[in-house]
Amino acid sequence: MSYSFSFPHRRNPTRYAFTLVELLVVIAIIGILVGLLLPAVQAAREAARRCACMNNIAQLGLAIHNQEFNAERLPSGVLNPTGPIRNEAIGQHVSWCVQILPHMEQRSIYSNFDQAAGAYATVNAAARRQRVPTFLCPSSPNNYEKEEIAITNYAGCHHDVESPIDADNNGVLFLNSRLRFSQILDGSSQTIMLGEMLSRREDLGWASGTTASLRNTGNFETPLKSNPQTSKVDELTGTLVVGGFGSHHTGGASFAFADGSVHFLSQSIEKGIFSKLGNRADGEMLYGSPEGLNW
Repeated sequence: MSYSFSFPHRRNPTRYAFTLVELLVVIAIIGILVGLLLPAVQAAREAARRCACMNNIAQLGLAIHNQEFNAERLPSGVLNPTGPIRNEAIGQHVSWCVQILPHMEQRSIYSNFDQAAGAYATVNAAARRQRVPTFLCPSSPNNYEKEEIAITNYAGCHHDVESPIDADNNGVLFLNSRLRFSQILDGSSQTIMLGEMLSRREDLGWASGTTASLRNTGNFETPLKSNPQTSKVDELTGTLVVGGFGSHHTGGASFAFADGSVHFLSQSIEKGIFSKLGNRADGEMLYGSPEGLNW
């Protein structure tokens, strides 16, 4: 007679959770992946914002071209009986932004703006506070936009060096200017018409043809690291100070040239070349188109 014995099978205890070490390892891996992906996501977002900004400035350049086609002259940088223009809410000071409104699908604002009364007149208060998306760069914080004043992040070029806005400026948009493309003697592809600028606390809005909508190629402004909403010229005093172009994009700013083309210029561009691009008739050669220059 044989006997067989069976013993119960011993099973390993079932695990229902991670150990603390495994959990910490997973969290560390996720943190590393997020750290690697975040800069790429931010760069992609900034690239999209920069593209939208260049589209805005292209639309403004097109509106100015349409203005020239209809009126047979470019818009005036600012309309005012006398100069130089001070950065004060006194005077007519109607900006080029107001003059091109009909050519950028903003005829209703244009129709409600009394240019003869001036930019700061009570009758123009409602129009002056209208926020026009095409005037705003997506990368700019626009912290200085007030409830009663809507600003712009784009400025017309009035001169090639730091100088008050006046009738003798050699840019494209200046005091009571009435230029035609034939008067841009250096060539429209070699002359800056519009560019990005850094908003300031003293800006008077897009309707004002002061430093709020006009700048020069005398210098390239950069945001302060301690307060990215201000520029290095904020500390300058004097209502005749205008200032240069600049942006919140990394490395440079977008500009519309008089031929309608849009270029992103490096903030490290040679100062002499940058100044010449703001002069419509200096007679200086730049040795090629903007793409061919080592900017």
